[in-house]
Amino acid sequence: MSTKKLLLVDDEEGIRRFLGLTLMDLGYEVETAENGESALKAIPEISPSIILTDIKMPRMDGIELLKAVKADYPHIEVIMLTGHGDIDLAIESLKFDAADFITKPIDDEVLEISLGRVMEKIELKDKLREHTENLERLVEEKTQRIIELERQNAACQVVEGLSEALSSAAHEVETGSGLFNELPCLVSIHNRYLEIVAANELLKERLGDVVGKNSFDIYSDRETPGNACPVQLTFDTGKGQRSKETFIGKEGEEIPVTVYTAPIPNKNGEIELVLDISVDMTELKRLNDELLETQYKFQRLFDEAPCYISVQNRDFTIAEVNRRFKEDFAEHLGAPCYASYKHRERPCDECPVQRTFQDGESHQTETVVTTQNGEQKNMLVWSAPIRNAYGEIKQVMEMSTDITEIRRLQDHLTSLGFMLGSMSHGVKGMLTALDGGIYRLESGLRKNDQERVTEAAAVLKNVVGRVKKMVLDILYYAKSREIEVETVSATHFLRDTAALIVPKAVAANVQYSVDIPEDLGNIDVDSSSMSAAIVNFLENGVDACSPNQPDRKYKIDVSARDLGDKIELAISDNGAGMDRETKEKIFTLFFSSKGKRGTGIGLFISNQTIEQHGGRIQVESEPQQGTTFTIMLPRKVENKKAQQSIPCS
Repeated sequence: MSTKKLLLVDDEEGIRRFLGLTLMDLGYEVETAENGESALKAIPEISPSIILTDIKMPRMDGIELLKAVKADYPHIEVIMLTGHGDIDLAIESLKFDAADFITKPIDDEVLEISLGRVMEKIELKDKLREHTENLERLVEEKTQRIIELERQNAACQVVEGLSEALSSAAHEVETGSGLFNELPCLVSIHNRYLEIVAANELLKERLGDVVGKNSFDIYSDRETPGNACPVQLTFDTGKGQRSKETFIGKEGEEIPVTVYTAPIPNKNGEIELVLDISVDMTELKRLNDELLETQYKFQRLFDEAPCYISVQNRDFTIAEVNRRFKEDFAEHLGAPCYASYKHRERPCDECPVQRTFQDGESHQTETVVTTQNGEQKNMLVWSAPIRNAYGEIKQVMEMSTDITEIRRLQDHLTSLGFMLGSMSHGVKGMLTALDGGIYRLESGLRKNDQERVTEAAAVLKNVVGRVKKMVLDILYYAKSREIEVETVSATHFLRDTAALIVPKAVAANVQYSVDIPEDLGNIDVDSSSMSAAIVNFLENGVDACSPNQPDRKYKIDVSARDLGDKIELAISDNGAGMDRETKEKIFTLFFSSKGKRGTGIGLFISNQTIEQHGGRIQVESEPQQGTTFTIMLPRKVENKKAQQSIPCS
């Protein structure tokens, strides 16, 4: 912070200008503010050493500014400017730690003297602070030095006591008596020539009479002094060693041990002997090998199980998954399960994992998931609790079995009757509409009322179209059949198909635009099934734009492009759109986002039709932003029924 930086506060612009020039002539870096509030806002950025402020100001006067500055910035010195009539206020300001006050009109010499005194005060405070900091640092250094000396003294005492204890232990081992002969450890004493000079009874029992042998002789992988054993390392470094080693038993067997060595100094502080205490790890190694083998077996079962397995925490984050899960869904450890492979923003309704955490029981549900390759699978999900040694549920295992093929067979065997039953009311309504249309047609003919006849014909045409679509959906679903392709003009076929939806778009007040070029060439299609498939996408687009929002203009765009051996058809709308979960399930049988207005088979059949033609569908959608279906159709369809050429009209 610069000690020559000053903030001038006065509500009169003239005073700020001329007094500011005077202060700059005196060598100060000057910033100004028109009132107390502006000054407080500017202080953090300016960081002044001195504030020169008028007492009488609107909004916040000088006394209030002084109090605020001293509360938040006690190191800043404040000089008050006052008129002769405000002398009492100026004196009062001294009670609140103002550095000085100057009366108006301001005498330059008085101003310079006052500022000089304040600068001396600031410099004195800086020197005092620096001296205090140096003194504190010196005290800290001396304190640390005293603590270090005390630690060294304590360490020396510990070393002396340890040396005495080790010497006593060595004596007990040599004489064959005392605590170390009672310990269930292999204890030996080694001299500086790397010779074993003493051993306890347990070591002799396990390794034989090793006294007099080289220190490295008892190790299975040490043959010469050049391959340093823990005893030699202790002599070389002067420090105790800890390592996992292997001893050679008296029958030649290998004994895994953990070796601890400690130096034993003489009175001169030189290492005279080394104490070797080794713990037999044979049983521990056996148990560890069994544990590893068991873990391997369980891991192999975990990975090879013919289902997807994940272990989840209470917050639904994935803690572990098996190999099959990793292959199809990638490894999202630490991520929530509902986001990783169900692509949801919150836990599923009736989540079996959550229910297992709540009641400790296994639960079952059925769902649809999407793999990382975009493949949709029907899954039968089971949950099971994972408990700790105290019976507390720490995690839950979720096992998901792929039942896609089973569900597909069940659907083909049983769903037709269910579908017909669910459509009965719709069929009844259409029959009623047919009766009404026929009645209006007959009435119009009898009365020779052409307008009534036209209206009746429109009603009949609409109802017949709906009946046709429903019957075709049922037929396509109920009986799988080969498509009967024919070569047609792609331009005429797509334009004629797009035109079928115009009346519905007009009735729904949806803007409808078609951009299909003239020169798309020919394409092999089953005209009936492909037209129905495309109309399904178009009708879904109109439905997505209903009901209309008064302040929004809805539209559907249909366009086509020539991609050489393929034709791309794009159908876009700016309607309701879909979230990711809905988008991934729209081609699933009986899934509908329209509620009772949808059967859930239209898009399923459309997708099948396009796949039969060797095509594919790409879906892009965002909630409230709209949806785009991009359909890629090959010009030639292979391995289908013989084609017939249809001349272009």
